[in-house]
Amino acid sequence: MKLNFSVVALALSALAWPSAAGAGETPPVRTGVSLKEAPRLALPQKAQVIAAASAGKRLVAVGDYGVVILSDDGKAYRQAKPVPTRAVLTSVFFLDDKRGWAAGHDGTILTTADAGETWQLQREEPGKERVLLSIWFENSQRGFAIGQFGLMLETDDGGKTWRERKIVDDLDQGEKHLMQIFAGANGLVFVTAESGSIFRSEDAGRTWKVIQTDNKGSFWTGRALADGGLLVAGMRGHVYRSDDRGNSWTKVASGTQQSITGIDQRGDGSVVMVGNSGIVLTSQDGGRSFSIATRPDRANLTAIVARADGDAMFALTGVIAAAAK
Repeated sequence: MKLNFSVVALALSALAWPSAAGAGETPPVRTGVSLKEAPRLALPQKAQVIAAASAGKRLVAVGDYGVVILSDDGKAYRQAKPVPTRAVLTSVFFLDDKRGWAAGHDGTILTTADAGETWQLQREEPGKERVLLSIWFENSQRGFAIGQFGLMLETDDGGKTWRERKIVDDLDQGEKHLMQIFAGANGLVFVTAESGSIFRSEDAGRTWKVIQTDNKGSFWTGRALADGGLLVAGMRGHVYRSDDRGNSWTKVASGTQQSITGIDQRGDGSVVMVGNSGIVLTSQDGGRSFSIATRPDRANLTAIVARADGDAMFALTGVIAAAAK
C-alpha cells in the first residue's frame, strides 16, 4: 500500500496516513499550473503544513503537494515561486539565512539559495514510494536525509549527488524508521527513531551507534538546547532528556499522553513543545519539567518556530498562530 501522507503530527507509529483530501478540504487552487509544480493556492495561510524553519528572519513552511509558504513578519504569508514538485514535503532545514533544503515523499530533495523564494529539484524517485522524513546539513557541501525503513542518504557536494548508506550494520536496528536528524555541539548528531531508539554520532554522522531507551514508542522529534542538554519527544507524550552528550537518557514527566511533534527554544531559554489535540508544553528549566496548555481549537499541531515576536505554530489546517509571549 502506498504511504499517502507521512505527517508526523498524526500517526507516525503506523506510517499509514489518510490522504490530504481525507484530512480536510483541500485549499482552493488557482488553475493553469503545471502538474509538475506545486499548485498555487488562493489562501497560502491555509496550506497543509508539515514542517517549518527559520531562514534568518523569514519563516519557511512546507507541506502537502510540494507547497512552500513564506512569511517575513510571522503574520502575512505568501507562496514561494513555482516549486518543481507535487510530492509531500515533510522536512525543511536552513544552514543560514539563504541556503536551505527540503525533503519528502518519492525520495524528493529540493534546494534553495535565496531563503526559499525559488527552489531547484536535486533528487526524486517517482513511483518507488520511499519517504524521506528529515534533512540536515553540516555545511554547504555535506548533509544527510533520512526516512522510513532505515533509509539514509548522504551527500558531499551540496546535494548534487546522493548515495545511500546504512546508519548501522545491525539488521534489526538498521531498518527502523528514522524520524528526525538534529545536531548537538562539537560534532554530535542524533537521529530519533521508532521503538525508543536514538542513533548517536560523535563525528558529524560518519559513524553511528544506537542507544536503546526504555521507551517503547517512537521518538518523532529532538533538539539540542543552549545549556548543552538534549531533548527528544514523540508518541504518547514521552519526553526524554540527556545531560551527558546523549550517552544516557532520562524520562521527563510531560503531563500529557498526546503525541509531541515539535520542539524549539526561545531566546530567553524557555523550551516549547507542540503536539496533537492542541497541546502546548512550556519549560522554564531546560526541559526538566513542563507546564501544559491546550488550545481551544485542539488543532493537531505539526511544527513550531520560536521567534522574538512570538511563537509561530502550524498544522494541517495551515498557519495556527504567532502567539505573543
